[in-house]
Amino acid sequence: MNLAASPIAVALMSFGLAAGITSVLVPLVRALGLHFGFTDKPDPRKQHSTPMVRLGGVAMVFGFGLALAAVWLLGGFGLLAPARDQLIWSTLAGSLCFFLIGLADDLFALSPWPRLAGQVAVSCVIWSEGVRIGAIDLPWFSSTGSAIVLSDGLSLLATVIWLVGITNAINWLDGLDGLAAGVAGIAAVGLVSVSFSLHQVAAGFLAAALAGCCLGFLRHNFNPARIFMGDGGSYFLGFTLAAVSIVGPAKGLTTVSLLLPLLILSLPLADMSAVIMGRLREGRSPFHPDRRHLHHRLLRAGFSHRRTVLLIYVFTQWLAALALVVANAEMRFLWLAIASALLVGTVVISRRQLQTELALRDVVPSAPQEISDIARCGDRHG
Repeated sequence: MNLAASPIAVALMSFGLAAGITSVLVPLVRALGLHFGFTDKPDPRKQHSTPMVRLGGVAMVFGFGLALAAVWLLGGFGLLAPARDQLIWSTLAGSLCFFLIGLADDLFALSPWPRLAGQVAVSCVIWSEGVRIGAIDLPWFSSTGSAIVLSDGLSLLATVIWLVGITNAINWLDGLDGLAAGVAGIAAVGLVSVSFSLHQVAAGFLAAALAGCCLGFLRHNFNPARIFMGDGGSYFLGFTLAAVSIVGPAKGLTTVSLLLPLLILSLPLADMSAVIMGRLREGRSPFHPDRRHLHHRLLRAGFSHRRTVLLIYVFTQWLAALALVVANAEMRFLWLAIASALLVGTVVISRRQLQTELALRDVVPSAPQEISDIARCGDRHG
């Protein structure tokens, strides 16, 4: 088969290779982490009772990079113009740099401000390499109906805020086993569909590889997790999602160009925004750890660890399906109907199960499950 003539085949190969490579490498990374003592020690705030390796992001980065390199060697990028080919490698370089910033935090416990400064610096370099928000198509603000071209200064500002914002939103979401990897994987699948609908195949290849490494890692990270991705992994996922949305949907300059990635990633972005505003209202630093995140609220409501993660999964997949409708993708209403049915069904069943469990606790008093889950929540970001 000529891969260059089949974008779908390239995307499927990127997905499969990334999933397979990541899944195979995770046990090796875990073994090395345990051998050299690169572990997260248990304490009263964390969910694990034994040392856990926090270097799972290493396997994800290798799975992502090796999958793209293999597809390139097999001629899969042959259908891309040189400029689009370059955007893929720029995105890969940026994701590696963000991973290294997070890895340094995993190993040396950096304070938030040096990490933020490093993220901004890398984002500026990536902007100079062409991964940028260059224009915004908002017809209700433009009498001519054409896209609003941003000056270099505004383009740089918008791009840095977008890259750094989404990166930290995914990082802060990484508070329960399997949560960040699952949400990022679902968002990546949504970006694959949206990118192909807008004929942005370069973004589709990147998103497919990202979805694959999320799936490969999730096999080892779903509750009860055997390894954590660490800040290196969550920074890698967040930056890559943000960059893919710029390379693809936001680059298409359609009427809803920036709405699509915003819609798919709205849950982690809304969660981060609400947490920051709550902390600022109390006169605290935006980085002050607390229990304001969505997953904390669901745990306090009485939902179990797994059920909390599942509820966030189904809501994310519903948002991705809604983005397909906005992008006017094929069979969009069928996918939205299926996603809506999954969302409603999961919410109804989870609520009934919760009510049953609460009733049983009233009959047989014991330590409330939600208190136990919150006490065991391993969110380093509060």
